[in-house]
Amino acid sequence: MPGLPRLLQWDGHRLRRSWLDGQPMQRIQPRDPAYYREALRLVRRLHAAGVVHNDLAKEPNWLVAPDGSPAVVDFQLAMRPRYRGWRFRALAYDDLRHLLKHKRTYCPDRLTARQRAILARRSWPAAIWMRTGKPAYRWVTRGLLGWSDREGAGDRGH
Repeated sequence: MPGLPRLLQWDGHRLRRSWLDGQPMQRIQPRDPAYYREALRLVRRLHAAGVVHNDLAKEPNWLVAPDGSPAVVDFQLAMRPRYRGWRFRALAYDDLRHLLKHKRTYCPDRLTARQRAILARRSWPAAIWMRTGKPAYRWVTRGLLGWSDREGAGDRGH
């Protein structure tokens, strides 16, 4: 699938994927509405294949290819549930919502009314995570370990 790394080899222990040329979203800061239209198509194709990414909130996981098209990397948290039930739908909704958050950052005037409504409503698993898991995650990673997970974005401080 264009915009996604290809599986090259899996031996049960090591995974090799193809290289995708591009720059991280936070470096390029794409403001072209066409980028977000294509990114939405990419997310829809990913979901149609039964895969949820689970980490599209991170700008470094979105690339801007040399031709200006979107690409997605970092599939460590991705899932391919056996069934497309409530869990798949909730995670897919969050993938979409995270893409729209990036669009709101770089191209806010191009958000549709429906997209603004999606941004206004978190899925219930995301709401629970933000109230419980996320504060603990931040305390451990930033407080105890002293690092932030914004690869390539520079240190933003605590």
